[in-house]
Amino acid sequence: MHHPIDPKIDCVFKALLGADANRALLIHFLNAILGPALAAPIAEVEILNPYNDKEFLDDKLSIVDVKARDQRACLHQIEIQLLTHRDLRARILYAWADLYSAQLSTGADYRTLKPTYAIWLLGENLLRDTAEYVHDFRLRDAHGRALLDHGGIWLLELNKFHADPVQTEQERWLKFFKDGERLDADALPPWMQTDEMRQAMTTLKAFSDKDRAYHAYQARQNYLREQSCIQRDLDELRAEVERERANAEQERVAKEQARAAEQQARAAEQRAHAAGEQERAAKEAALQEKDAALAELERLKAQLRGHHLRHP
Repeated sequence: MHHPIDPKIDCVFKALLGADANRALLIHFLNAILGPALAAPIAEVEILNPYNDKEFLDDKLSIVDVKARDQRACLHQIEIQLLTHRDLRARILYAWADLYSAQLSTGADYRTLKPTYAIWLLGENLLRDTAEYVHDFRLRDAHGRALLDHGGIWLLELNKFHADPVQTEQERWLKFFKDGERLDADALPPWMQTDEMRQAMTTLKAFSDKDRAYHAYQARQNYLREQSCIQRDLDELRAEVERERANAEQERVAKEQARAAEQQARAAEQRAHAAGEQERAAKEAALQEKDAALAELERLKAQLRGHHLRHP
């Protein structure tokens, strides 16, 4: 291979799983990932938005997911997402709900709805509180009872995947997407020695060997790098704004606490002053009582003196 090709780059990803020539790969991938969740293995698929290399060569492709319908009319969506952001969970759920609800045309009956499966390969960790790399989200209650067995959402966090040796077809695909850029088509490791993986490497090799395809790959890779830089800048700015907002809130709380402490001190001072005034008034009243008592004693003394003078 003349150039290393990363299967996680969207144009390569869609060529792998969204090209009519690779329908067998898509079928194998879906069976490997969904496995027991399927009522029966997938045998046929119709790709609803097939890969078109001219769109990529012109760098005008805006829809990079893969949508397909299997022989039971169940719907499948597969998407690669290299960057995580705070609204990604809502976007994932909305995409599944949009595909599921789009089945109903005007006047259609709810019984025509078919199971819908969304598979997201994530280049960065989204669920950081667990080491598990495969997440299966479906409509269940707290006891595990399903409301309706109509598919769900599968998240595959590639950064958390470290299985070695490869033991299942699911692990084979995850390892391929995680380590595919480092593979040599002329010296494949044992875990790549299957018909499906060799076909996948043929697709990667086509991007490496064909100038136009490789230029398209480079253009998409550069675009994703720019998006990554923009996202990082946004995340840093958002974090800075959050820090400034937190600092401002802390400063506001500190000022409120200082104001409250000042008000409490002022109230205590006023209470102390009032108590002092009460004490002073009590002392004044006590002195007045003493003065009155002395005056009464002086009056009685004078009265007695006058009595003695009249009756010696």
